[in-house]
Amino acid sequence: MSGEMTQTFSDRLRGIHAATIVPMTAEFEIDETSLAAHLAAVASTPGINGLLVNGHAGENFVLSLAEKQRVVELAREYAPKDCLIVSGVNHESSLEAAREAAVLERAGADGLLVFPPNSWALAHADDCVIAHHRHIRDATSVPLMLYAAPVGAGAMAYAPSLLEQLVADPRFVAIKEGSWEVATYEQNLRLIRKLRPEFIVLGSGDEHLLTSYLVGSAGSQVSLACVVPELVVSLWNAAEAGDWERARAAHEKLYPLAVAIYRDAPGGRATVRLKACLKLLGRLSCDAARPPQPRATSNELRALEQALRSAGAL
Repeated sequence: MSGEMTQTFSDRLRGIHAATIVPMTAEFEIDETSLAAHLAAVASTPGINGLLVNGHAGENFVLSLAEKQRVVELAREYAPKDCLIVSGVNHESSLEAAREAAVLERAGADGLLVFPPNSWALAHADDCVIAHHRHIRDATSVPLMLYAAPVGAGAMAYAPSLLEQLVADPRFVAIKEGSWEVATYEQNLRLIRKLRPEFIVLGSGDEHLLTSYLVGSAGSQVSLACVVPELVVSLWNAAEAGDWERARAAHEKLYPLAVAIYRDAPGGRATVRLKACLKLLGRLSCDAARPPQPRATSNELRALEQALRSAGAL
């Protein structure tokens, strides 16, 4: 029996997983040739254990269900056979989210990551959140993951009492911990470890990977790993070995790039900036993102180019 077959989903989720982008043509259609090349190149990087497709970096909020299905199919076709494929599920309607999840499972996803609908940023009742996740759970059979949204995303970030209810569902086995704030990350980590010690917590705030690895993490699903996968892997490997001097050195190279992509206002430009980085690196011919996002500005490009040079990528 192969190693892949003897490992559980949780086992395979450990380490570094790249959250990938979706190349577009100038007319905003998916460029399948470029997407296949992107998926294959990132997934084949030594130390990249899997891919998160149809995440925020993959513009899941502006893709049709047929397009999301195609992304999963291409990932399954072009990534190495032992590559773990997790697909995001993101829809405002719980019924449509459940339908989407079932389609993406049939397309070949090994697991599904449930994103909170954007409308929850304003306000929501806990019962709505539980019901949304249950609709998806009941429509699927693969392992499921939670998403901890950034604390700056309003009510999308789950309070500890709500997170406790979500973690109690045995179909959910992991969380992409994207609180993007160290104190909340540690609070959630400690709560989850107390409730379910086997539950996988992935430190996925690209700007503070080093801190999350120091506090405790099973790995990460991050879009930074689709731009500089070798550097993210080197940070993780150093942290896993307890070589904090080497880990800090990798962090020093990554930090300016993480700031240029994710922190510089407005923060919602991350996907555009990821694509701009890949074009600057010669890995993408067109850096278009779907409207309403315009392409990177001259100021963004200057900051990204400088950060890529600091990271040793250029």
